[in-house]
Order: sequence, then C-alpha cells, then structure tokens
Amino acid sequence: MKLDSKIPSGPVEDAWNSHKFNLRLVNPANKRKHRVIVVGSGLAGASAAASLGELGYDVDCFCFQDSPRRAHSIAAQGGINAAKNYQNDGDSVYRLFYDTVKGGDFRAREANVYRLAQVSVNIIDQCVAQGVPFAREYGGVLANRSFGGAQVSRTFYARGQTGQQLLLGAYAALNRQIDTGKVTMHTRTEMLDLVVVDGHARGIITRDLITGEISRHAADAVCLATGGYGNVFFLSTNAKGSNVTASFRCYKRGAGFANPCFTQIHPTCIPVSGHYQSKLTLMSESLRNDGRVWVPRDPKDVEKTPKDIPEAERYYYLEERYPSFGNLVPRDVASRAAKKVCDDGLGVGHVVDGQRNAVYLDFSDAIKRDGREVIADRYGNLFDMYERISGDSPYETPMKIFPAVHYTMGGLWVDYNLMSNLPGLHVLGEANFSDHGANRLGASALMQGLADGYFVLPYTIGNYLATAHQGPVDTSHPAFDAAEAEVRAKSQKLLSVGGATPVDQFHRELGKIMWEYCGMSRTEEGLKKALELIPALRARFWSDVAVPGGDEELNPWFEKAGRVADFLEFAEIMVHDALERAESCGGHFRAEYQTGEGEALRRDDDFAHAAVWGFEGEGQAPALHKEPLAFDNVKLTTRSYK
Repeated sequence: MKLDSKIPSGPVEDAWNSHKFNLRLVNPANKRKHRVIVVGSGLAGASAAASLGELGYDVDCFCFQDSPRRAHSIAAQGGINAAKNYQNDGDSVYRLFYDTVKGGDFRAREANVYRLAQVSVNIIDQCVAQGVPFAREYGGVLANRSFGGAQVSRTFYARGQTGQQLLLGAYAALNRQIDTGKVTMHTRTEMLDLVVVDGHARGIITRDLITGEISRHAADAVCLATGGYGNVFFLSTNAKGSNVTASFRCYKRGAGFANPCFTQIHPTCIPVSGHYQSKLTLMSESLRNDGRVWVPRDPKDVEKTPKDIPEAERYYYLEERYPSFGNLVPRDVASRAAKKVCDDGLGVGHVVDGQRNAVYLDFSDAIKRDGREVIADRYGNLFDMYERISGDSPYETPMKIFPAVHYTMGGLWVDYNLMSNLPGLHVLGEANFSDHGANRLGASALMQGLADGYFVLPYTIGNYLATAHQGPVDTSHPAFDAAEAEVRAKSQKLLSVGGATPVDQFHRELGKIMWEYCGMSRTEEGLKKALELIPALRARFWSDVAVPGGDEELNPWFEKAGRVADFLEFAEIMVHDALERAESCGGHFRAEYQTGEGEALRRDDDFAHAAVWGFEGEGQAPALHKEPLAFDNVKLTTRSYK
C-alpha cells in the first residue's frame, strides 16, 4: 500500500493557499461533463453535495434515512469551533491549531489541522449567510462559549441544538441544488459495495431499503461521508442506524483504514440504567462551562442525596487534579477521571453490574450566581431532555453523568486532498482519520465536517478529475457485474443461516467484549483475549443468526444483520490496532503505559505515526502500514492540563 500524504512543502501557514493555486482546475463547461457520487447527507455529505452541485458537477447523493434532515449530525448539541476571536481573549488560527494538535495528543497531521483552523473562520460566515440562528450577545454580535481543552471562548452555538441548525443550513443549500437538477437525491438507499475499475473508484452498489432492489451507480469519483463506527460497542451515543458498512466495504476494496482503535469516550452522558437499553443519550459538553463535576469524598455517602452532602465533603476531582482547566479538561481526561473515582467506590446512582457508575454535574453554583433564567436560556432544552429521560430536574438536583462511546477519530486514510490511497475515493468528516489524532476536542466535529464539504473537497476533487485521465465507465462494465454478484451472494448467505438467535443479541455480546477489552482502558492481556472471543462470536453468528423475511422487501432485520456482520469483522481490526500501539495517547489508554499520576504515557520514538491497516484477504490478518507524523510547528511535549 502506497501512502503519499501530498503535504505541501513550505511554511504550514502558507500551505493551503499555495496548494490551492497549484491544484489543476476543471473549467466550468467541463464540470458539467463529470458525475460525482456522495454517500451520506450529514454535515460533510450535504455540504459537499451542495457545493459540488453549485460548481456545476452532476451529483448523486445517497442516504439511508428518509430525508437528509435525519442524518446523525442533528444530534450534535454544544457548538462549532472557529478562530474568530470575537471575545478578544487571545484566540487565533495558530492557537486553535495548537489546541487541536495538543488535544489529539500529537497524533494528527499538522498540515491538515492548520488548514482546518484556517477555514474555520469562513465556516461561520457561510452559516450565518444561510440563516443559521447562532446565539448572540446583547449587542447583536455572535456569542461564544468554552469547550474542553481550550482556555479561550471560540465555540459558536445555537442553544443545545447546533448540529440540527447547521444541518438545516446545509440541507437548504442541498435542496436548492436538487431543485436545479444538479443533485439527484437517493433516500432510503444504503451503499453495500464500492466498484473499482482499473484501480480507481468508479461507482457503488446500493440497496433500496423499501423495495430491496439492488442498483448500480457509476461516476467519475466517489465521496464517502458516512460518519463513524462507534456502534461497534452496541451502547453508544450514536443513532442506532450508524454503522461501519460503507467504510468497511471500501477497506475490503483496497482503501487503508487508519487508527481504528482511536475511539472517543464522551464524559457527559446519561449513565446506563439497565440491560434493556439499546443506546445512550449525550448531554452536551457545553454543560461543563457552568456545571461542576463532583462525587462524595467518603464512600459511605454514595447513597445520600446530593443536598445531604455538605460542601466540605464533596470531591471536585477535576478542579483539584487539573486547576488550570478544571471542569473543561479534554474528553479523554475527564472520562478516565470519572472512571477512576467510580472504580474507587465513589460513584453515585443505582447499581449496575455491581458498581455505581455515575458522577454529579452540579449547576447550583451557576444558578445562584447568574439566576435560573440565564441558565435556562443557555441550557434549557438540554435540561428538559435530561428531565424527560431521568425524571430529575437539573435546576433542583445535580445531573448524573458517566462516560460513553461517542465519536471515532479513526477512519479511512486520506491524503491532504481528502483522497484515500484508492484513487477517486474521497472521504470526508468523521469517516476519515485526518484531523483529530487520538482525541477530538469538543465542537470540532461540526467544524471538520463543514470544512471538508464546503471549503476543501470542492478544490481538491477538481485536481483529481483533471489529472486522473480515466475514460467513461457505465454500469454495464464487468466490475459492476462482479460487485453486484458479491452483494447478492452475501445477502443469500445471511438469509440461508436459519438460526434462532436475534441479530441484536450478537451485537450486544460484541459490544460487551469491545467495552471490556478495548474500551476506556486496554491491556495486552485483555486485547489478546478479545482476539479469541471475537472470532468465536463471529462463527456463532454465521451458524445461528436469525434473519426473518427476505431481501426483496422492507426488512430492518436484514439491514441490521448485514451491518452487524461487518462490525464482527471490523472489531478485530480495531483490537489489532490497539494491541500493536503499545503506548497510551488520547482516547487510547493502555494500562501498561501511564505516568505515576495515572496520565497517558506516549512513546513518540516508536508510535509518532498513523497506523494504516490494509485488507489481505478473507480470513487473513490485516497488514500494517505506517505514515510517519512530523511535528515542525508544535513541539512534542507531555500533554498537561494542570
């Protein structure tokens, strides 16, 4: 596998502008001759499809939801980062770049991160022009708040529904292009395979989720914007439909998968309440601006109500351990700290699996300081959501929170142009690996998705189309025949098992294995154990999974079975990656590698690289390739938030 990152030479602050100038262009008349496939209609996919349509390309956009408005981007709550420095508190493009590289524990590409910080300022202007109702100060200027891993206020927000409002802006732009005929929208349609012709991505195979019809779609380039793979853990904050299938099928066609073990555990989720749950609910990180995190100092007090525990007997562990950042430490740091106090017997809430796994997020001081109306204006919809789920009002009693799987920093490998090692396959947003390293700072997911779709891909895809020199290909090509035959064969294999165990049972068992052995804390022994358990579970799946109904109809159980089958293979790659990376960094915490204070201990001499895994064939272990990471603008240091 050849990994050419195509990072421009010269000063990092000039790289993107000089690179844009040197990219080959497609003139406006010729753009009309090219067709591009965009898979996914969240922030990255919708913004990319709308932008490409506006430029003149013919675009086919696919989503498995009934409308692009239902893409999982709507679930993002807290905000979007940008280096506008409206607060005049010392922010800058360089500081956002520095915070992001440091927040990712020095496992991201400098050039990509700097570009992200540069274009962040344009994103806000674009969204305001689209009518996104960002919060504003009394004088009318856009408001900002703080998020973890930063000591400045750079997060723009629309109460607790920022993702939804940003997606509505992108959706409006997308609808405009649908109306002009430049974008054709394919809803309730799932990508099941990538078609490769002469080494280039030239199309996809899809299934209509209503009728079951298998279809072929050809194009000059394919753009994947299908989100992350957090649902490999079964319980996560992701929508239940979120899956790895599109990315994994591309991996099996030759695309490298980078850093799959880099998964983010979000510290501010409503805790697990029982084994009946199928997903978890996120409470925005923005709540840590005003909420104080604590547990009782004495294990004997864990059953008391919060109001019965005096101030002197409360352990504000983040404020005490990290005085500089306090409750706004990055997510990986806050998550591990919460796990530690709960493991030490200081957790609160009800008992699940023999332990109380919750900590308090307390707003009483903020309400006393600013008043209930001000806090309600900032977080009212989040407080209402919490009360509907838990039955407790955060105005009256502290929230109970605990870490849960949220975001995946790993993804398909891409170069500086957002193209994978498989020519023609471009990957955007959470589906790629490029910008967040080993840990994503809060409010940076929306930033990356829109940066990729609005401001990066529209430039770089033209360079590919102008230089690829690929002839016309239609769906009658033999490569489409072969890909469709493989899709149909896998479908029949699933339907012919005739087992008795529901798909969800296998998914839940896989999630338990992954959470226990490849979750918040990992060990060599545990990862090797997982490599024994996962193949055994996969063998049981293929001998006993129950898939009622057929494939030529609306059949959610059949959809789910295909996705879980991919998770059962992909999970092994994650574990291989976690086992090979014998260090701790960001969201990847190997218990063998930690400082005396329990912090992550990196091994830069051996692991300052992106680990890129390549498919070697069915039943074969994946092959490891490495892209070295250079740090010329940010000094490699031990990450500290104290």
